Amino acid sequence: MDVMQAANALAARGHDLVRLEIGQPLDPLPDCVARAVSAALRAGPIGYTEALGVPALKAAIAGLYRRRHGVELDPARVAVTAGSSAGFVLAFLAAFEAGARVGLGVPGYPAYPAILSALGITPVPVPLAPAGGYRLGAEEVAGLAGRAEGVVIANPSNPTGTLIDGPGLGAIARAARGAGLALVVDEIYHGLTYDAPAHSILEQTHEAIVVSSFSKYQGLTGWRIGWAIFPERMIRAVECLAQSLYISPPGLSQVAALAALAPEAEAEFDERVRRFRASRDLLLEALRHAGFTEISPAEGAFYIYARIPEEAEDAGAFAQRLMEEGGVAVTPGADFDPVRGSRTVRLSYAGPPERVAEGARRLMRWR
Repeated sequence: MDVMQAANALAARGHDLVRLEIGQPLDPLPDCVARAVSAALRAGPIGYTEALGVPALKAAIAGLYRRRHGVELDPARVAVTAGSSAGFVLAFLAAFEAGARVGLGVPGYPAYPAILSALGITPVPVPLAPAGGYRLGAEEVAGLAGRAEGVVIANPSNPTGTLIDGPGLGAIARAARGAGLALVVDEIYHGLTYDAPAHSILEQTHEAIVVSSFSKYQGLTGWRIGWAIFPERMIRAVECLAQSLYISPPGLSQVAALAALAPEAEAEFDERVRRFRASRDLLLEALRHAGFTEISPAEGAFYIYARIPEEAEDAGAFAQRLMEEGGVAVTPGADFDPVRGSRTVRLSYAGPPERVAEGARRLMRWR
């Protein structure tokens, strides 16, 4: 977010910046979502709802897993949350005691260790190699036996876009069970894959906790609405936690989320995914041409993680110069890997295709 603030400041001074630093789709709402929200506003006050979300939305989310993954899911296990960030807080509080240790793949989403640490839980970094596609697999999970009480898996991953296939998830579920680890799986970028569909951990086990969101595939970032799925035994405790933390998810956002699960909206989102794929391919080619190496798989989400050219300074200084001189904002890798991230950056291709294309041209021109 510091990079975004710096980019905002430059843009406010009249700089023409291509914004590849933040993963935020900025498309207009589908008409069916806008109509549903407008009707709800005309119908009367927007009040509190059930702490874990309105029944219709919980049932629709369960239906999503049936359609996408062939998983029969009791809607009572679904907790609608105030964004996925609240989902992670609920998941970590439900799964771990203070003082627990939790394995995290590195590079990874920086909010995981931040939230865990704030809750008195110790992150255990698991370094992931570019040669293996930055993939946290069953071997790494098994290696946490005796060193941790749980593990967080991202599928697809931020910042690398790495995707774990169905057999890989099955092996992870078995390894976690064998090592006695609680398993929390981030499925926020489901729907945003380009070469193969994403599989859910719920196809393999119902003992895992899943956290997901309406921010990415559906693009409802500012509406702060997401969901989590818990084993049945955790639901009452999660409900009490949610009531204490935020009473209920935002009522109007739940209206938007329910409409966003309609076929009419999903047709628009799928068209957006096709656009992301074209932008990804263009940016991958530009990075290779510009001398970037160790480029991540970019199989899902809308990110590419790459090593900066060898002649460049560290990634922080490189990103600053690229923003000021090259007109392109990217995120330094230290945000995702504090130890090894000084030579890497993350780029997002979630923006308008013409701006991503312009960013690709600027990267190839600027060295």
